[in-house]
Amino acid sequence: MIKQFRRSGVFLFFTFAFLLSSAQHEKYHAPSDTLVQQKLNQWQDLKFGLMMHWGTYSQWGIVESWTLCPEDEGWTVRRGPYSKSYSEYVKAYENLQTTFNPVKFDPEKWATAAKAAGMKYVVFTTKHHDGFSMFDTKETDYKISGARSPFASNPKSNVAKEIFTSFRNQGFWTGAYFSKPDWHHENYWWPYFPPKDRNVNYEPTKYPEKWNAYKQFTYNQLKELMSEYGKMDILWLDGGWVRPLSTVDTSVEWQRGIKQDQDIDMPKIAAMARSYQPGLLIVDRTVTGEYENYTTPEQQVPDKPLPFPWETCMTMGGSWSYVPGDQYKSATELIHLLIKIVSRGGNFLLNIGPGPDGDWDPEAYKRLEQIGDWMRLNGEAIYNSRPAAPYSAGNLYFTRSKDEENSYAFCLADSTGQWPATLQIPAGLSTLNNQYRLTGSNTRLKTSRAGEQLLVHLPADLLKKVPRSHALVIRISKK
Repeated sequence: MIKQFRRSGVFLFFTFAFLLSSAQHEKYHAPSDTLVQQKLNQWQDLKFGLMMHWGTYSQWGIVESWTLCPEDEGWTVRRGPYSKSYSEYVKAYENLQTTFNPVKFDPEKWATAAKAAGMKYVVFTTKHHDGFSMFDTKETDYKISGARSPFASNPKSNVAKEIFTSFRNQGFWTGAYFSKPDWHHENYWWPYFPPKDRNVNYEPTKYPEKWNAYKQFTYNQLKELMSEYGKMDILWLDGGWVRPLSTVDTSVEWQRGIKQDQDIDMPKIAAMARSYQPGLLIVDRTVTGEYENYTTPEQQVPDKPLPFPWETCMTMGGSWSYVPGDQYKSATELIHLLIKIVSRGGNFLLNIGPGPDGDWDPEAYKRLEQIGDWMRLNGEAIYNSRPAAPYSAGNLYFTRSKDEENSYAFCLADSTGQWPATLQIPAGLSTLNNQYRLTGSNTRLKTSRAGEQLLVHLPADLLKKVPRSHALVIRISKK
């Protein structure tokens, strides 16, 4: 992903300044393709998805790819026995291919756990910036199914295909994460020059044959993913510094370092991808325009609804990639994040990093199970919902059903574990003539007025009868 810091042994990631200025709002291009429009509307109903960052780097328990980047930043720091020499480090890193053997890999187990948690779509890293392909590409042998990989003989060696098939079989939408920069490819980081930073290490206009070869390589890999891996719903493109120079926004700090035109011909890629996958959602991250069908604030939740489709991508632990002993967010924190995101009109893409053995940390399964318990009771207020003004008030958050038949008020649990005797519903959201019930209960709640506020009364005996944890939800229905 984007940025990483280390604090008390835990990797913490934050986005480069994800500016939500009015100028950026104006740059959002709603898709003109009616199939994409329909798909985008359907995607906004799904609300909750799974992301996975996985590669050879999981063996070292380090940040994905970024230690290869020769930038003097906190998230690129190299550690370990090879860290004193950049060339030795790169050689050792790339040699991880020869020991990566995730024999516990079981995508059906992942899909079952994610489905039970209420997730509806999956986005998997088919290739990160280090260039190691987690799919059986014909364009390089630097891949999970390559000749140097001990996992190549495993019947599940085409990891991406196995994941997409397993999740698709359980009703998930599937999405392919793909890094536009490839730091392993000779036509991105040309061995003739040392890499200077994350960008291409030569001037593409001076060596057009090399850049054109890289463009073709990228096109070919994406064509494989779009044509050989079944129905695909999302193409999630990362590495926003690979972009036309004309699209650089110098008001964004990290984009000021982009000095070369790194145009990979997105119109050609998009046309090809949608010829195989009609209606495909394309997310060319941070490159505002025709090929960023929705935006992706990273590790943050906007403080108000945004006037375009969006998705918060965030880690369950402290790192995008697997780190031994990572500290996972509590189920309460994750559910509260989901509620806040959905009440502001977004989707929540929650990342889990598989370990080198091919499985998740047991804590990840535990969190998903806890989320699923809550979602089975309250999911009606999450799925197919839209923001409902005033969106939030204190500890309350609001949504409405897409058909506008019901509204919902979420009350987040606090540290005391006690629920209030009454909830104050803001004026304009509901009236005394509506019916109020806790989700999972047929008992109608009593209401009264206190000035402009409507009070909904929560009897203690009812709260004992209906399971409550993390957040309770009141359904507001028309009579």
